[in-house]
Order: sequence, then structure tokens, then C-alpha cells
Amino acid sequence: MGKLAVGALRAVLVVVLTGTVFVQVSMVWALASDPEDGSLPLTPLRVITMMGMASAQVALVCVWRLVTMVRRGTVFSHAAFRYVDGVIGAIVAAALLWFAVTAVNAPGQRDDPGVTVIMGGIGLAILGVALIVLVLRMLLAQAVARDVEATQLQAELDEVI
Repeated sequence: MGKLAVGALRAVLVVVLTGTVFVQVSMVWALASDPEDGSLPLTPLRVITMMGMASAQVALVCVWRLVTMVRRGTVFSHAAFRYVDGVIGAIVAAALLWFAVTAVNAPGQRDDPGVTVIMGGIGLAILGVALIVLVLRMLLAQAVARDVEATQLQAELDEVI
């Protein structure tokens, strides 16, 4: 990765992280100062939103660490799996939180159950992203195995020469 791409990605990560912190602070402020009027279950939605922002923050930090590893040329190591697993866990948590939002919102959608079905479909799509990252993790595992094998073969070749 070039320095420009890394810098641009890091700038985006910082902006998104700042945005998620702002949303979390806003939700805490709203929980403390804005009472519910009864039309929507605001307290559960606010709590779920805060938890969703936390899962996004976990993913952002993991991506930051992976980008750092890419820059250093150490991404093809066993240490990278911890961060990839963190991203997968954060995405799965986000999907589960989305399903919770869907469940909290469903009673208000009795006249139009299609909204609940669409929201469930979005939750499945989020889980699909987690599965894509899982496939990428398997590709990383293969690359790490090939890198270890290449290192061993190089060491054997060096002994022969």
C-alpha cells in the first residue's frame, strides 16, 4: 500500500471514529435529558445505537492495526488473525444489534410488516459481510502458511548453498 492510500484510509478511519464517539455522547445525553413520549421505545433504541457504535469502533481499531501491519510488511503473520477476528466479531455484533433494532421496531410495524422483513434482510446482509471477511481470513491463513513454507524452503536452500 502506498503512503497516500494509507494516509487517506487513516483519515477516513479517524473521521468515522470521531463520528461514532459523537453519536455515543449524543445518545448518553439524550438518555439523561430527553424523556420518552411513548410513540417509540427510545431508550432501547438509544442503548442499541451506543452498542452499535462500540462495535463499529472495535472494527475501526482492528482495521487501523491491520493497515499498520500492511505498511510494515508484517500482515502475513499469525498476529494478524487477532485483528481479522476482531473485525468479524464486530460485524456479527452489529448484525445482532440490527436484529435487536428490528425486534424493537416490529410492534410498531403491524400495519406494514414489509418494513420488518426488509430490516431482517438487511441484518442477513450484514451477516453476509461477516462471512465475506471470514473467507478473506481463510485466504490470509493460506497466505501465512505459504509464507512459512517459503521461509523454510529458503532456509533449506541457504544450507545447501
